[in-house]
Amino acid sequence: MASSSTILVSRTRTLPPNQIGDALLRIAEDQWFDRKSIAIKSQKLAEAVIGLANADGGTLVIGLSDGKIQGTNHRRKHCTELMQAHIQHCTPAVPAKPMLVPCINSKGEPDELLIIDVRAGDTVYATKADDVFLRSGDTTRKLTFSQRQELMYDRGQGSFEVRVAEDAGLDHVHEELLQAYAETVSAPDPHRLLQARGLAKGDQLTFAGALLFSKDPGRFLPEAFVRVLRYRGTARGTGSRQTLLSDDRIEGPIPLQLLEAPAAIRRVQPHRRALTGDGIFENVPLVPEDAWLEGLVNAVVHRSYSVIGDHIRVDIFDDRIEIESPGRFPGVFQASNPLESPRYARNPRIARVCTDQKFSQELGEGIRRMFDEMRKAGLADPLYEQTEGSVKLTLLAEPVDRELEARLPTDARRIISAIRDAHELSTREVAEAAGISRPTASKRLKILRTEGLVVWTGKSANDPRASWKLPPPV
Repeated sequence: MASSSTILVSRTRTLPPNQIGDALLRIAEDQWFDRKSIAIKSQKLAEAVIGLANADGGTLVIGLSDGKIQGTNHRRKHCTELMQAHIQHCTPAVPAKPMLVPCINSKGEPDELLIIDVRAGDTVYATKADDVFLRSGDTTRKLTFSQRQELMYDRGQGSFEVRVAEDAGLDHVHEELLQAYAETVSAPDPHRLLQARGLAKGDQLTFAGALLFSKDPGRFLPEAFVRVLRYRGTARGTGSRQTLLSDDRIEGPIPLQLLEAPAAIRRVQPHRRALTGDGIFENVPLVPEDAWLEGLVNAVVHRSYSVIGDHIRVDIFDDRIEIESPGRFPGVFQASNPLESPRYARNPRIARVCTDQKFSQELGEGIRRMFDEMRKAGLADPLYEQTEGSVKLTLLAEPVDRELEARLPTDARRIISAIRDAHELSTREVAEAAGISRPTASKRLKILRTEGLVVWTGKSANDPRASWKLPPPV
């Protein structure tokens, strides 16, 4: 993955005036970077500022348009109004820092660009007209009422990462990790970088700072670890029937977890026979690495760290990998349509650092890649489910018939997954597990039964003890 825009923008600030404009034009717009013409109205600029503050923060550059360096000097009064947009047209005022930076415009004249650095906020920001916007990828979206409600709910949880971690002084910093990060983003003073990224307040680390750069994050958040479990067969079992083969606990700061957990998964992941691009059958990993790696990184970066008493689990079976993380879906994410969901980071400061270090991509891009890798391998699409207190991603190593998939109802995979987890369910239990009505569940199950994907057992059509199972493996 290419360097994130945050690194590139940071580096341009040290360039001389005759180079900075062209350098900023070359940077691709993304989650953290946007360019605007000097002709933009201050109310419209406020929408872009709000979008960044409600997401991960970022940088706006005004005075660049259509590949040209317009500058701002020829509209000085208007530029002054734009510098106040984050205060005058936002409720509440957005935490932003506008500054004028010398440049040479496309006419070869000395000029200035307006650069606005926007911090990720701790609340939900709106325009004076009470509209809420969210930066998602390289676009700024206006949220619907329900999306806004979800964002407000999640912002309450999301502010957790900016709270000061008690007794987490700067003496707890893993200096080697922090120095490596500072070199990545070309920051001369690592400790000032902590302040600038919202990872420390005064001489204390925030929870985000402790999770990323403390020597022992478990001292402040005991459940901040990843557990990799390998089971024999396709079920966990209980008691004497438990099929657990290995159990690895990956602790430490997030950058080290994201190096060590993948190694643990590779060690125990089973293989399957599959037809390769060379036209021969070979043993390949159960699930494509790019798919499960994206799922793991998303879980570590976007989990709810405010949920006490739970950790991230990677459960590996003979036929699938399940990744379960504490908390609700982040923000406006929709399990039923993950590819079309607006991108949102519950922990924007953690997400930004991990992207700078090339551990993660933008959430939407990573999910698309996960789907692409599973489809390229001829396997079923990733399945997201929300339980009472967690999010579960299932990557099933099951070759899929795309024509059959197109005939199935949209919640078919969720129903099959629920039956697989429980081994056997009644129609009522299927409805409850899938979050649908009983009549709908009955219709869905009949379709799945016709396709040979589930099996009904009972003595009669009205048998109260009748149940649904998955067919035995062929």
